[in-house]
Amino acid sequence: MIALSIQNIAKSFGITEVLKEVTFAVQETDCIGIVGDNGCGKTTLLRLIAGEDQPDGGSISVHGDATIGYLAQQDTLWNDAEETVWQTLEEVYHPLFLIEKKLRMLEEQMAEQHSDETAFQAITKEYDHLTQRFEDMGGYAWKSRILGALNGLSFRPEQYDQRISSLSGGERTRLALARLLLSQPEILLLDEPTNHLDLSSLQWLENFLSSYHGSVLLVSHDRYFLDRVCNGIVEIAGGVAEQYRGNYSRYIVQREEKREAQRRAYVNQEKEIERQKEIIARYRMYNREKSIRAAESREKALSRMELVDKPLEEHTIRLAFHSRRRSGENVLMADALAKSYGGKTLFSNLSLHIKTGDRVAIIGPNGVGKTTLMRILNGQETPDTGSVTLGANVDIGYYDQHQAMLDPQKTALDEVWDRFPQTDQSNIRAALGMFLFTGEDVFKKIDSLSGGEKGRVAMTVLMLRQDNLLLLDEPTNHLDMDSREILENALAAYEGTIITVSHDRYFINRIANRIIEMEPGKITEYLGNYDDYLAKKNAPVETEAEKGQTKTSIKKEKQRDRQSRQAIRDLRNQVKSIEAEISDTEEAIAQYEAAMADSTLYEDPEKARRVQSDYQNAQKKLEDLYLLWEEAASSLESEKQ
Repeated sequence: MIALSIQNIAKSFGITEVLKEVTFAVQETDCIGIVGDNGCGKTTLLRLIAGEDQPDGGSISVHGDATIGYLAQQDTLWNDAEETVWQTLEEVYHPLFLIEKKLRMLEEQMAEQHSDETAFQAITKEYDHLTQRFEDMGGYAWKSRILGALNGLSFRPEQYDQRISSLSGGERTRLALARLLLSQPEILLLDEPTNHLDLSSLQWLENFLSSYHGSVLLVSHDRYFLDRVCNGIVEIAGGVAEQYRGNYSRYIVQREEKREAQRRAYVNQEKEIERQKEIIARYRMYNREKSIRAAESREKALSRMELVDKPLEEHTIRLAFHSRRRSGENVLMADALAKSYGGKTLFSNLSLHIKTGDRVAIIGPNGVGKTTLMRILNGQETPDTGSVTLGANVDIGYYDQHQAMLDPQKTALDEVWDRFPQTDQSNIRAALGMFLFTGEDVFKKIDSLSGGEKGRVAMTVLMLRQDNLLLLDEPTNHLDMDSREILENALAAYEGTIITVSHDRYFINRIANRIIEMEPGKITEYLGNYDDYLAKKNAPVETEAEKGQTKTSIKKEKQRDRQSRQAIRDLRNQVKSIEAEISDTEEAIAQYEAAMADSTLYEDPEKARRVQSDYQNAQKKLEDLYLLWEEAASSLESEKQ
């Protein structure tokens, strides 16, 4: 059932048209991710649905009396509130407390009216009704739900009695999220809900939304989060919305397929138009009545042709990393590193052995020393104890997330050219052009650039250096989603070695083959990407009985593990295969629908019946494919567990 319907929504601010003809629908239990470039209107759309602003045109229809809950990016709610954290969340259950109070009153009345059978039955009936309602609303679980939300969103027990006015902005945002989730509206609107969340809170929120009994629309730049929780994506581009089925990864595949199909259709139509124009020109050259009529007939047909929209020009960075020489097999060795600041130990006894081709991702909470470690590996800081040794022919390229290595008074052109003075200016400008610095943009001073633009200047330098060891500190910060995809593709094709610090789980999943987790007083290494890290992190702790296994039983266990991994790979391939077939079938259905919308089809009754039959068969096939997909996806999840 459709919970929310958006029809031809339009919204302008002054002369700027942000949204136009935005149309899509949200089913009950759908979780829809809204994506698009910065400024495309994602937040505006959520505000319109929440009723905080009004559209200039179109309609927003909500099923029945469904409640809507909205979390804004920067919620100023409770800035001066003197309530405590616990009291604020307790308010969510005020209706429940009223029912409980009414139940106590009814219990007293039943005790008083036990001699009046009629009155007693009436009170008992009301009592049973309210008791059922109390249970349905979670009357016996409200405390555990509050505790679960507080713990899941990383509030410590000592903060429960803390006044809201004393919380940081990030803590207030997390509290607003907790309150909204506990209120359980039928339609949940979340604008960048992953901001201010640490890794454990992200995982808790993903699990919560995956089992949420309602519709969810969310705006997020966290692609891993979108992959985990969404079953649909709405892309906003040029003020228009396009709806896709599946999670973020599936959306990327479908979007590229659609763009490629549109490019082919546009090119083919342009060729056909030129061919028809040439034929018309030849007919007119003959200057005979018959040929002129033929020319006019073709001109009319040409004027009635439904034109394919010209594909939008995509202004994206073009990125490729190469190394000018190959390093030795041993790239970097760090032995027993330790570093403290102001009496606080960031890390100690930290050792690394990096080999050529390794892709190492360093993860951990803020303040644990990840950036400090990168600066030590780059030689910018000295460890308190321990040493760092580079292997043969190792050239280090360092990407600083704060861009502190850029001169704020230089232009983008001079910043890059001064580092490569032997390179022609035209080649430097061409390199900057690959990162979207064109025309006069190259003469902008570094201190006038945005964070994303500074990052692109630093990436230009890194690309031109052609080092064989890249140290990347939060390289995806300030990049839009498409630019992150391009960076990931470039790093995946890079033949050198990578050590990166990142909070971007999607990026880590695509790039890393080793994970180093830094925690206060503890360093742990995991082989594989982020999904592998999660699987090992959440694996059951080995019991004493398991520790005493015989070699034979251990061998059998490893064999079962290998078989399980193979089963997971087979199921993943099966899911991908079904998804590809679903996409092909949906495209075929669209073609049948276009054919049936053409009135000329029905001039040939036999052909019309055949098309309608094929259309019905395709619809049935699509239903069967979705059932197969659900079974395969369910089996895959079960196998992972």
